[in-house]
This record gives sequence, C-alpha cells and structure tokens, in this order.
Amino acid sequence: RRAAQQIPEEILGNVELREAAEALPRNYNFEIPKTIWRIRQAQAKKVPFPVQHIIKIWSSLLREAGETSSCQRVQKGMRGECVGSIGLSSPRVGTCQRKCGAHHHVPHPTSSFPIDATQGLKMLYVFVDIKIDTSHFLETIRFNFAAGASLALVSTIQFVSTVQAASQELRSQYKVCVPQCKPLSPGEILGCTSPRLTQDTDAIVYLGDGRFHLESIMIANPGIPAYRYDPYSKVFSQEHYSHERMRRARQDAICTAASARSWGLILGTLGRQGSPGILQHLESRLRALGRSFVRVLLSEIFPSKLQLFPDVDAWVQVACPRLSIDWGEAFSKPLLTPYEVSTPL
Repeated sequence: RRAAQQIPEEILGNVELREAAEALPRNYNFEIPKTIWRIRQAQAKKVPFPVQHIIKIWSSLLREAGETSSCQRVQKGMRGECVGSIGLSSPRVGTCQRKCGAHHHVPHPTSSFPIDATQGLKMLYVFVDIKIDTSHFLETIRFNFAAGASLALVSTIQFVSTVQAASQELRSQYKVCVPQCKPLSPGEILGCTSPRLTQDTDAIVYLGDGRFHLESIMIANPGIPAYRYDPYSKVFSQEHYSHERMRRARQDAICTAASARSWGLILGTLGRQGSPGILQHLESRLRALGRSFVRVLLSEIFPSKLQLFPDVDAWVQVACPRLSIDWGEAFSKPLLTPYEVSTPL
C-alpha cells in the first residue's frame, strides 16, 4: 500500500512564492511547490538547478523562486545555484555536485543521471509540462484526416499530457493509438527510442518542434506517413525521410568496414549511453578473429577527434545509434553501431 504525501497548504498558498512564479510563463508547469516541499523535507541548504537550453532563460527566476519560499522556517539560509545541463548529464554528476557541497539535486527536462553515480545525493526530477492551444491542435487533425482514420499520436515528454488529453477527445471520431515504448511514458518518443506501430496505422501525428525525435519513429515505421504539428508556430506539415538513402549509406559503411584490420571501439561516457557489457563482447569477438583494436572513451564524437587515429580502419561507437545514422557520412572512416558491426565481424 502506497500513501501519497500531500504538499502543505502553507506552500501551495504561499503569497511570496506565487508572486515569484508570476514572472514565469503561465503555460509552463515547473512543479515549483513540489520542488520546495522536497527541499524542505531534505532540509537542504545548497541546491543545484541544472536546466536544459529550452528553459535556460528562466533559470535564474526558478532559483529565486526556490530561495524565496525555501528560506522560510526549515530552510533558512537555503541557496540555489543554476548550472548547465550538458556536462551534468554524465556519470560525473555525483562527484561535481558533492564537490559543490550540494545537498539536493533538481534536474529539469531530459537530463539523465546514473543511479550509482548519484548514490547518497537526493534527486528530484521535474518534467516541465508545457500547455498549448489544444483546441487548435484538435481542429487541425479533424480538418486534415477523415473520420475513422487510424492515428498514432506521439510527442516529447513536455507535451505528453496534451497528447493524452487530445486522444480522449478524438476517440469518438478516429481510431486513436497513444503508443508506448517502455520505459518511456505513453505517447513519449526520443531520438533513439520509438515504438513499432501496426501496419494498419494510417498516419503518425507528432506534437512538437524540430525533427530529431520525429525521425526516430519515422525510421522505426518506414511505411507509415508522418505529420508534425508545431505547437509554437501552429504549422501542420507532412514530413518525409529518405529511408533508401539512409540504408544505402549504412550498407556502404558496413561493406567498407568488412576489410578493416585495425578497429577503434568508442565507449560513450555521456549519461548511460555507453554499455561496458557490449564493449566487452566486441573486444572478445575481435580477439577471436585476431584483429587489433584500441579503446577510446569519449563524451562527444567528432570527425576531427577520430582523425587523430590514422591507423584505425573502422570504428564502432557504443553510444548513440543516431550518431552513425545521421552523421556517419561526415567521418572519413566507417563509424558503425554495435548492431551493424555484427555483419563484418
């Protein structure tokens, strides 16, 4: 049996906190009361607020809101610090925060932290839900798709609540699916994590800006048309992906790597991208074939870095598969994923 712990009214009804939050955009839910309550529970005095680029312009306001409310009663003297998110998305987050004397850590959207590196440091993840003009989104779908169509609605985590609400509104007219690829939330997709849809799906409707995450589900479902609704510009567009060109480029890289004698194995050190188990498997396979190899640990993989290893004939990156798919042709030597390397090895 689980008992929910409610946020005290003294925080929910705090006048100073409400005034501080007025400076933030009303359609963004930063879960400030929950954050303040958790900080008080932990009796934390120093709290880092790592933020993504999308909300960096409001980072100082978030910190000030936290200090304004937390400094009362239990948290007298509490101090918040805004820190960048990119470097802190790695295993060294625990070390960095402890050296800063942090007592509690409050990451905002899409930051990922390995549990073993943050042991002993209290963590509170804030989703930052963004509210949009749902009525226009619904009208756009009704205008562009005939009743009875089978639609798959997806988005990034910031718009998942809107997707789920919209799906309920549309189910009386359409066959609506909000697919899930665990451990992600229903309807949520990421650049390298998307669900496979049934072939009777008529269209994918992506709610969000940019193409990176959308391309993930397009790659996973090449036979299903994809559409994007930008919640900021309210532009609805059909998106296309050159599956044949991508497959041809990847096949060329695999064929070139088949004759490689010297291999480079890259273990990604950003967050939980790199898998030591996969790296060890590749090493054992290369040893069995009598191929030489070098191990390289990198948080970011650039062509200029790999050019410093002229003796390496082919690379395998145990990090992000989209790096090879999206940027593989920018490298002078084949840059394969562990899945792709199963053919030449």
